[in-house]
Amino acid sequence: MILPQNNKLPISALAGIFNNTSATYKFYWFVTIMEIVVKEHKTKISLWEIIAGMIAESWYPIHFFKLSFGKSDSLYTQSLALQQELNIPIDADKKKVKQLLIDNINDNHIKSLLRVFSLNVPYRFLSPWIKYTSDKNVISRSQQFENECLYAINGEYIDVNSKWIDYLSEHYLILKDFAFWNLTEFLQKRNPNVPNLPSKLIKPIQRDSLIKQHKYWNNYIETVGNLKCIYTGKTLLPKNYDLDHFVPWSFVSHNLLWNLIPADSSINSSKSNNLPPLDIYLKPFSHIQHEALKTLYEKNPNDNILEDYLIVYDSISDLVNLSESDFYDVYRKTFSPMVQTAENMGFKIWQQ
Repeated sequence: MILPQNNKLPISALAGIFNNTSATYKFYWFVTIMEIVVKEHKTKISLWEIIAGMIAESWYPIHFFKLSFGKSDSLYTQSLALQQELNIPIDADKKKVKQLLIDNINDNHIKSLLRVFSLNVPYRFLSPWIKYTSDKNVISRSQQFENECLYAINGEYIDVNSKWIDYLSEHYLILKDFAFWNLTEFLQKRNPNVPNLPSKLIKPIQRDSLIKQHKYWNNYIETVGNLKCIYTGKTLLPKNYDLDHFVPWSFVSHNLLWNLIPADSSINSSKSNNLPPLDIYLKPFSHIQHEALKTLYEKNPNDNILEDYLIVYDSISDLVNLSESDFYDVYRKTFSPMVQTAENMGFKIWQQ
């Protein structure tokens, strides 16, 4: 990804900030500094505010989506410890997380968990401008803004180089995309089987509507009369059910039909973010999926929503015509590795 050029600034140095990166710190350090400079118009920034911002920015991918940051990444391990210590909800937004950390920064235990990020990151980040020899050397040279480095380190603060302010503000969205594009490449190597990883780097503003999916299942239930919930056995009537993501949305990050099932309204709160035990529920789930697909394909084979199933099989008409056992085999091959990957990431099996 090519950054916007500026004849007065060493853009090549900025473009190299993520070279030779072995952990996620630099990505979140840069994004947090930019956000404070551009949105809060501050140029003298406490290291502790940046560190709190790093934790907050990475909160959702770590706690809600359970992405792996790598075994040696302290951002992941310290974030887990902070969540336990402060009892912060896993789906808290980043403003709340950042403020809670800042409010508790004078707590010795909280500060000790955050201190690791003050030891190397501020100095190593400046390597494209100032070759690292020692912290003291980097501090001295940064205070001269050597090679027009991004900031100077002054005690527990950084002072952002005034020559970079306009550039950061003008190109904020491009630079943020640059950081997240590099972060995606970094995390994809550590989460090779995780679907839709780029969408898991930030908390979505809101989830997509399920109107089309409800219409599909209402149509099916109206056609067959009623449906039994695979989890509770209760009768489900049109418009009187919830749609359950069989494998949780926080893992799949989509609302495609092949992972949705009508369920009793008590299930979403009970099952929540947990994985279904496949030995109990995959066969009844597969059976209802197959019956609904056959029924609604026969009524309207050109319904665009049926294209959702092309993810699990390359021909909808062929999928419809599979025998019950062959259809189940397709679902078994789809869901078994998915659930295993999710379990390896830390998602729990639902205990009903």
